[in-house]
Amino acid sequence: MKISKRGSIASVTELRSDLELFFEAVTNQWHPTENPDGKFPLNMAENNLLRRLLDSKVTQVMRTHAVEPWVYNYTGIGGSDEFLGSAANFIGKYIAKAEVEMENLVSSAGTTAIIELASWVLCDAGDVAAIPAPSYPVYTQDIHNKSAVERYDIISHHDVIELKHGPALTIDMLEKSRLEIEDKGKKLRLLILTNPDNPTGVLYTFDELKLIADWCIENKVHLLVNELYSLSMIDTHHPDLINDYNQQVQFESIIPYIQKTKSEYVHQCYGLSKDFGASGHRVGFFYSLNEEVLKAFRNVNAPHMVSNITQWLWMHILSDDHFINDFVRQNQKALTETYAIVVKHLKAHDIPFCPASGSLFVWLELSQFLPSNDAKGDHDLWKNIYDQTGVLLTPGDGFGHS
Repeated sequence: MKISKRGSIASVTELRSDLELFFEAVTNQWHPTENPDGKFPLNMAENNLLRRLLDSKVTQVMRTHAVEPWVYNYTGIGGSDEFLGSAANFIGKYIAKAEVEMENLVSSAGTTAIIELASWVLCDAGDVAAIPAPSYPVYTQDIHNKSAVERYDIISHHDVIELKHGPALTIDMLEKSRLEIEDKGKKLRLLILTNPDNPTGVLYTFDELKLIADWCIENKVHLLVNELYSLSMIDTHHPDLINDYNQQVQFESIIPYIQKTKSEYVHQCYGLSKDFGASGHRVGFFYSLNEEVLKAFRNVNAPHMVSNITQWLWMHILSDDHFINDFVRQNQKALTETYAIVVKHLKAHDIPFCPASGSLFVWLELSQFLPSNDAKGDHDLWKNIYDQTGVLLTPGDGFGHS
């Protein structure tokens, strides 16, 4: 054998089943005049709506600020003090709506790295992480490739319409899942929530988060709330959308409840990939009051450090309140307008969907078009749509839902 057993497994374990087609579509993107027969890659969570505005800000920072000496040297494994200070102020002001201490933050190379490190630090090999389904397909590899943590999908509902009232997850479902996992001789060690959710776009209310957090604390299960899309909100009062919602819910971060309970079992993460359309910059944050967890993160974070030049750049961007306020406002307006266009056409063709309150997604129901009601039919429909129209969606497999 030329490589290790784990290397052999990694060589045949796809990160996601649609990645190859994504890069194919990206190199052949549609243009109205230059490439009218091109592709529409809609399967990757990349927000390019305000690329010009971000590009202008990056250029302005690079031209008007001298690169500081610390950028060329080694800094803290979890991030430089200068960068973490600006990040703590930003997260506190715009996401948590509460004071955030930089000592409780670790920065890493995107939320992918954060999720991987969290599974490694919080769980042992063979432990289980529960995730409400449908959920981000690549969580499976994030928690398993190196940490060997198993994914358990909590099926909280079966029809898209059930999510019109928001997340369907209940404490009874959590308890049932815990018992099922324990009956198999496994240990539920981690619960991952994404708020706003990927891919449904639903929002957990603060009261719902508190109930879930209390259950996790009582059962000694670590709760990680991924708030990656917290500033990517849809204006649910938009005249074309307002009738889609049974209630109007605002995003509220889990951070104030972490601070209130001072629990060592509740954690939060965030990143710049989605709200700022900066996925290529690879910047993520982990927030916790658990000193042992923070020390562990810093001790294993070296391969995942954010480059100092990226830290320096975003230190200046995140400190510019005028830019942040303007960017968030314009981003939410553009997201709402594009979302309204999508759901207008779904309604016109009687395609059920989950009304999204935030994130970059529309979770829709295409079962009526399946050639066969099984995994093969699901995959065939997805591939046929791409082959016949050039529109690349995310395939249904991997979301963990029935």
